[in-house]
Amino acid sequence: MYIGRFIVIGPEVGAYRVSSRSFPNRQVVDRDGTLTVAPTPDAPETDNPYISYNCVREVDGKAVVGNGSQVDPITEKLGLGYPARDALAETLLALDYEKDDYDTPRIAGVVGADEAFIGIVRKDALLVKEVDEPTLVATYEEDTPRSFQFDAETASTAATEAYDQEFEHAVCAAGVRVTDSGVETAIENGE
Repeated sequence: MYIGRFIVIGPEVGAYRVSSRSFPNRQVVDRDGTLTVAPTPDAPETDNPYISYNCVREVDGKAVVGNGSQVDPITEKLGLGYPARDALAETLLALDYEKDDYDTPRIAGVVGADEAFIGIVRKDALLVKEVDEPTLVATYEEDTPRSFQFDAETASTAATEAYDQEFEHAVCAAGVRVTDSGVETAIENGE
């Protein structure tokens, strides 16, 4: 099944995977601790604004995970002291779903050592909820947050487990683990 981009958010561990039929020539790169989805060197040129974006950012001992430009303002709001739920809800509502040919939803989550939240804004709904177990939401088919079997305990295993899910058209993935001692990130580019 093709579910597009997806996130798995739980307390302490989270992951993001790019799955794409249209733009498979992408990778996750580490830019001084911020994980960014970017075209590979051999990718064809495109003016599509949804191809490159930050997908994981750290702020105040939390990690923000998402499928687009919403990651940056959510991170900024958390840095200003907003509660995670409010930062997600306000940003997703303000940016709305992507105005592309598929009305692609925006998905995002906040992973903390003691709390985690997941959210999606679709053409017909805005959903933000606190989660206490691994929870998945995707841009297609699985566009309502649901409990999800995800056994990763480190950033590296989170990235690999997300990448290896049987959903179609895996391109790259990122994983995070948040503990009281900090945020660790990992990348899986399928190489």
